[in-house]
Amino acid sequence: MNATIITIGDELLIGQTIDTNSAWIGQQLNAIGVKVYERLAVGDNATQIKDALKFAESQSELVIITGGLGPTKDDITKKTLCEYFDVVMVMHQPTFERVKAFFEKRGKELMEINTGQAMVPNNCEVLENERGTAPGMWFDVRGKIFVSMPGVPHEMKYLMEQKALVKIKERFRIPEIYHRNLMTVGLGESKIAMMIAAVENSLPEYIKLAYLPELGVVKLRLSGYGISTAQKDEIDLKYEEICAILEKNVFATKDISLQEAVGELYKSRGMTFAVAESCTGGYVGHLVTSIPGSSTYFKGSLVTYSYDMKENILGVKRGTLNNEGAVSEQCVREMLEGLISRTGADVGVAISGIAGPDGGLPNKPVGTVCFAVGKKDSIRTYTFNFFNSRMENIRASATMALNLLRKEI
Repeated sequence: MNATIITIGDELLIGQTIDTNSAWIGQQLNAIGVKVYERLAVGDNATQIKDALKFAESQSELVIITGGLGPTKDDITKKTLCEYFDVVMVMHQPTFERVKAFFEKRGKELMEINTGQAMVPNNCEVLENERGTAPGMWFDVRGKIFVSMPGVPHEMKYLMEQKALVKIKERFRIPEIYHRNLMTVGLGESKIAMMIAAVENSLPEYIKLAYLPELGVVKLRLSGYGISTAQKDEIDLKYEEICAILEKNVFATKDISLQEAVGELYKSRGMTFAVAESCTGGYVGHLVTSIPGSSTYFKGSLVTYSYDMKENILGVKRGTLNNEGAVSEQCVREMLEGLISRTGADVGVAISGIAGPDGGLPNKPVGTVCFAVGKKDSIRTYTFNFFNSRMENIRASATMALNLLRKEI
């Protein structure tokens, strides 16, 4: 079966808001075996919305809609759905009570504009939103399913995971999909393709191999749709062949982030780590602490951006800073020594580089980043050259730091 995703909002068209909703929804649908036919983004315009609905209905059995369900005048999704289905709006009392309680709990006045959140088309089944005031809506019309949800990501994700996906799987007979995910770091997409070319060329037609690259990380996914037990075994066999080839660069055999994999590794060993950051400005610490439970293995991050901070907080010698510079292997070595001494972490990593766009030198161009990694009595240093873009350098440096922590143990 096919699905079409429609995202609504002028802010999406002008780039004021980046549409992450449709990408996430596509991932969830793919995981249960629903193929996304098309993703459409339209503005807060009734004609555009109805045209998109008409096209989506002609191509797909399932239409997922996000956005335009707020209390302001430009939120016209409900009204437009009424016009499209030729129905009227009615008050949904349980939603009204929820909206009322939402405002009372926060000590705010319930205004008339907010009570409109409880008005819904009379042909929908309400999907109760425990994360906000705008309910989700489920329509079963002309043999097609339409699901409308708020555009606020955390509300949409709650409704999708807790309500919509459950009902979709009940409503449609979806062929089983079988995925095997392999997470790699330190190799580019083209390098991986070259290394596993023989395996990829031997894949039967029913096995699909997808390359899903990010900065420094590439996810490989083997998939089969509606397959037999014997075909699943074949996927597992090909998966193990790829694992054996890419072994040193594999950080997980499930779909998790590098920071989560590093955390699981340190937690399983009963070990701790800490980070001394300069050019990354705390980004590594942010990634690590985005994982629940990271306090069991993460001592912390010391962001020492200036010479003074490196000297006063981490004990880097002023002579090193004056003679070698902050972007030097000697500097990051001393940063790491001070980090381990002050935090008591089992393992540490230190980072100092030139993120750009300014500050480059002939012998140290923008993108030059130095790292030190190791334990109190065993430290190694490295220098890498990344990109000309500031954010790409920060992200690449964070990925490298996490991978060095992984390889250390």
